[in-house]
Amino acid sequence: MITIAMIPARYAATRFPYKLMQPLGNKTVIRHTYDNAVATHLFDDVIVVTDSEIIFREISGNGGKAIMSKKLHESGSDRIAEAVIDIEADVILNVQGDEPFIHKESLSQLLSAFKGEAGKKVMVASLMKAFSDTENVSDPNYVKVAVDLQMNSLLFSRSVIPYNREGEIQPMYYEHIGIYAFRKEALLKFTGWQVTPLEAAEKIECLRYLEHGIPLKMILTDKPTVKIDVPSDLALAEAYLKTMDIDL
Repeated sequence: MITIAMIPARYAATRFPYKLMQPLGNKTVIRHTYDNAVATHLFDDVIVVTDSEIIFREISGNGGKAIMSKKLHESGSDRIAEAVIDIEADVILNVQGDEPFIHKESLSQLLSAFKGEAGKKVMVASLMKAFSDTENVSDPNYVKVAVDLQMNSLLFSRSVIPYNREGEIQPMYYEHIGIYAFRKEALLKFTGWQVTPLEAAEKIECLRYLEHGIPLKMILTDKPTVKIDVPSDLALAEAYLKTMDIDL
């Protein structure tokens, strides 16, 4: 099984423009993401796909692989799909450029979802973790996911799901970690579909799969994540970086 990691990298992000080029330790955010993906040794190739010549030069100028998008895209998956049409791959892992501290164990578990007899039926997989801070459950910057008994996704939302109507039981709340793995054929189908109603309303691209009847196999992880959505997240990332056994 040929497995590649693609890192979609948009320069002008809505909530925090130019965040991928912000300094984090002695590298930019996007270089940390790229270098950490390579360091897992899980992939046959790791490539950044970007709309920005600045990000392209940042990666290629430091010995990495980058591809320029040929047109504008609504989502990271659309950006990746354009880039991989002529690339030989069975499974493509989408690593979010603004999540620089990825964990090898979590990515290995994600790729394992495609193996064996059961794995043959999996078209898309992604990561989730239980919320450790209940205050974040109501924060729309955190995407929530509800799953069935086989850990397939039922719904993704920025709203609180499930809604605890009676308050007599404490449901599990899961945060969706924006790292996906797709079979190539599923990704190419995705890019051929129009943006769907729920996807447009929530601004959550994986809802497009659900609205076309393709569930995501969700993999539960307990590894810490640091997502850089807003400027204040950068300080959290700096603090986390200082706890890691790497060269700052």
